[in-house]
Amino acid sequence: MNATHIAEAGPSVRGAGFRRISRFTPYLGFLPFFALVLVFLLWPTYLIVTQAFIDADGNFTFSFVNTVLTEEVHQNAFKNSIQVSAITAVAGAFLGGLFAWAIATSKSSGFLRRVSLAGSGVLAQFGGVMLAFAFLATFGFNGMVTIFFAENFGDSFLSNPTWLYDMTGLAVVYTFFQIPLMLIVFLPAIEGLRVEWREANDGLGGSTWDYWRRVAGPILFPSFLGALLLLFANAFSAYATAAALISQGSPIVPLQIRGAIGSEVALGNAALGKALALGMVIIVILVMGIYVLLQRRVGKWTK
Repeated sequence: MNATHIAEAGPSVRGAGFRRISRFTPYLGFLPFFALVLVFLLWPTYLIVTQAFIDADGNFTFSFVNTVLTEEVHQNAFKNSIQVSAITAVAGAFLGGLFAWAIATSKSSGFLRRVSLAGSGVLAQFGGVMLAFAFLATFGFNGMVTIFFAENFGDSFLSNPTWLYDMTGLAVVYTFFQIPLMLIVFLPAIEGLRVEWREANDGLGGSTWDYWRRVAGPILFPSFLGALLLLFANAFSAYATAAALISQGSPIVPLQIRGAIGSEVALGNAALGKALALGMVIIVILVMGIYVLLQRRVGKWTK
C-alpha cells in the first residue's frame, strides 16, 4: 500500500520539481547581461571605491581623497567637467528637443523621419577618436574650413583654430553627439502626447499657449529634465574624444585620471586616479538617481 502510494506520488513530485526549475528558465537570458554588468561595471566600481582608500603599503588612508578635495588643480578639473557637461547638456537638450518635435510632427512613414532617426542613431555613437579627427580635419590648423577662411577672409574666428583645442572646442564637439542622443531619448515622450488632449484644450476655448502651459508642458517637463540629466552624465563620463582632442594639460577629470594612472613622471599615483574616479562615480550616481525618480513620474503618464 505504501509502495503504491509512493509510486503514484513519484511523477507528481518530479513534476513539481520540474515546475520549480522552469520558473527560472525565463531568467536564463538575463545571465549574459548580468555577467557583462558584473565584469565591466560592478567589479570596476568596487575596485575604485575600495582602493581609493588604500596606499602603496596596503594601509587604509584618506590622503588621496583629501588630495582630490583640497588641491586646486583637481577642484578646477571637476569644475571644468561639470561646466562643459552642463553647457553641452543644455545645448543638446534644447536643439535636440526642437528636432524631436519637428520629426514627431512629420509623417510617421515619411522619408525624412526614417533618415533622421537612422542618422541620429549613428551620430549619437559617433564619438571618440573618429569624432575628434573629423573636427581636426575640418577646423584644425590644417583643416578644410580653416584654410578656406584664412585664404578668403583673412584673420577671423574660423581661420584661427586655437578655440578647438580648449574647453570651447570640447563643448562644441560634445554638443555634436548630444543633439542626436537627445532626439532619440526625447522623441518617445513627444509622441506620447495624445491628440485628444489638444482637442479637449481647443474645445474648451484654450489657446496654444494654454495647451503648452497647462497640458503638454507639465507632461513633457519631467521627460525633458530626465533627458537633460542623461546628457549631463553622458558628457561627464566621456573620455576618448577629449583625449584625442586635447594633448596638452588635463583640464577635465577623465584626463587627470589618465595622467595619474599612466604618467611616467609621477609613478604610483594609481590610487589618486581611483580617488578622482570615485568623485566621478558619486556625481554620476546622484545624477542618475534623480533621473530614475523622474522616469517613475513619467511612467505615470505613459500607463
